[in-house]
Amino acid sequence: MKDAQAAFYESLPLQKDFTRLAEPARFAAVPDDWVLGVADIVDSTGEIAKGRYKTVNMVGAAVISAMINALKGQGFPYVFGGDGAGFAVPASAVDTARTVLAELRRWADEEFSITLRVALVPVSEIRLAGKDLRVARYAPSDGVDYAMFSGGGLAWAEAQMKEGRFDVAPAEQGAQPDLTGLSCRWSNSKTRRGKIISLVVLPTPNATESDFADLAQSILSAAERLERAGHPVPENGPPISWPPPDVALDAHVSRAGGNLLAQKVKLLGQNLLIALLFKTGKQLGEFDPGHYKQMVSRNADFRKFDDGLKMTLDCDLATLSQIKMLLEQARGQGKVRYGLHVQDEAMMTCFVPSATRDDHVHFVDGASGGYAQAAAVMQG
Repeated sequence: MKDAQAAFYESLPLQKDFTRLAEPARFAAVPDDWVLGVADIVDSTGEIAKGRYKTVNMVGAAVISAMINALKGQGFPYVFGGDGAGFAVPASAVDTARTVLAELRRWADEEFSITLRVALVPVSEIRLAGKDLRVARYAPSDGVDYAMFSGGGLAWAEAQMKEGRFDVAPAEQGAQPDLTGLSCRWSNSKTRRGKIISLVVLPTPNATESDFADLAQSILSAAERLERAGHPVPENGPPISWPPPDVALDAHVSRAGGNLLAQKVKLLGQNLLIALLFKTGKQLGEFDPGHYKQMVSRNADFRKFDDGLKMTLDCDLATLSQIKMLLEQARGQGKVRYGLHVQDEAMMTCFVPSATRDDHVHFVDGASGGYAQAAAVMQG
């Protein structure tokens, strides 16, 4: 039986038109007795410089994967940020969230030598600080929906976390979060229009909600003129190859404390079968590879509202120039801060509860630093 407190999120209307999410009225206030969980990787830019951005993405996505598994089907809002994640849960799930975050801290350190910062922030504290936490549900397909956040509460909580407030201590040595379904078997998607851009746009204290909504709408309108609104993943899904490019990383994530080499061999066998199915298009039981690849693209979260606007777009140079002009104009007026990172490929990290259903979720980012690099060069 699902927690009655979770009814708030699951009762929110599903928004089908992403551009309408620029309107503040589309968001509903998260209840006061909920808690916001936030996580990010310490010195993610340093990890990227070492060529570990896929690992950074995987650890960020692990926060969401572990929470989905721990809550066993209970709906809750979450957002992927490239080198971290945020989520909100009702009071009844706070102990679960604390356990999961503690396990993730220990696991990230032991498995990858990555320091994961985590915090649990009461929504009531966010409002006492003069910020808000509002949420909407966007459904890119009939299979999944993603949460969008506004109100400044998520950004405020992340800042508090970086100052050491609301910290969750790591679990005991050997702790293992349940990361069943988390994978990175796809190859990167190369640009087909010019460049893959990762964009992070945040309002300044001088900007009203209306100011930011107008700018977001202008940027989205420019992107909407691109084929498929600039979706960076091909309509029939990203490329797949064998051996998969990140099988060692997948093995680290899925071994659950077991032997790394044995898990790698197991994954190579599984991925060989998957690659053959995709190449031939033949069904295996209820698994239809053609349908699955189409749903991968439809379900991808290549754009989001996360106390600002974040997008990973396959963009031609003319549209990129237009977006830059809009951003510079707003920055000059003191309305926004923004970061833009340009690369040649997009990548995807996936959480797949079942390959025979359409509820698999796919987190998209730029392949050479993406959102983390965009945030690192923030202007304004």
